[in-house]
Amino acid sequence: MSTEAPLHESTIYGPVKSWRVGRSLGVDLIVERSTCSFNCVYCQLGSIQKVTAEQKIYIPTERVIADMETVNWDEVDIVTFSGSGEPTLATNIGEVIDHVRTRYGKRTMILTNATWLHDEATRARIAHADVISCKLDAADDTMLHRINRVVDGVSHQTIVEGIKALRAEFHGRLALQCMFMPLNVGQAEAIADIAAEIAPDEIQVNTPMRPYPKKWYLESRGNHSAGAPVETVTLKTISEEDADRIAELFRMRVPNAEIVSVYRKAPKS
Repeated sequence: MSTEAPLHESTIYGPVKSWRVGRSLGVDLIVERSTCSFNCVYCQLGSIQKVTAEQKIYIPTERVIADMETVNWDEVDIVTFSGSGEPTLATNIGEVIDHVRTRYGKRTMILTNATWLHDEATRARIAHADVISCKLDAADDTMLHRINRVVDGVSHQTIVEGIKALRAEFHGRLALQCMFMPLNVGQAEAIADIAAEIAPDEIQVNTPMRPYPKKWYLESRGNHSAGAPVETVTLKTISEEDADRIAELFRMRVPNAEIVSVYRKAPKS
């Protein structure tokens, strides 16, 4: 199987079954190569091919709309914007969200690393999403560069302030997705303190269960945990006991948030 994306590859993939959100149809507003303002050490796409914070139209809205016409929408519970990189880099994300809402009446979710949430125009583009899930893996700039390998010019403070600004304006469900590895597990308390300041609706305690591909391939944007066409690396994870401890820490610091652990398909009572 070729690891290069064919020209005019679909911007739509899935639906992917998720125990949290049901049948999730992926929308990829980048497609041609992995492009992100992070290059996380655990990324399911592998090493990002283009690490950038540039915002522009990567894929014309008309092409995305045309690809959506091929979908069996009866099989879709939610539409998730993620794919081959950071979705808020695409300045037409708002147009596509509104098309999904008005044409198909489906809920939408954005998975974002929050590097552009400090920008008012970006927040306005994603305001009509139903769920926005923001990455928060670090408590300071040092760890941000170690685990997320962020593009130059982006700071931890800017990211956190951006999420707080979104929290103040956003009328949908705000989640934090926190990936824990042995590398950053020592910052769990500090991350929990930041989460308490943000006051999200949901916090996801994750650890990297998916393998890290040594080379990017298009199918990695979906669920590629088995049968990857390239060599992969099994990543270091935290234990179930550590995940439970961190989940309880979040539960104490952010009592109004739903806490979801990677090891449990329902919050632990």
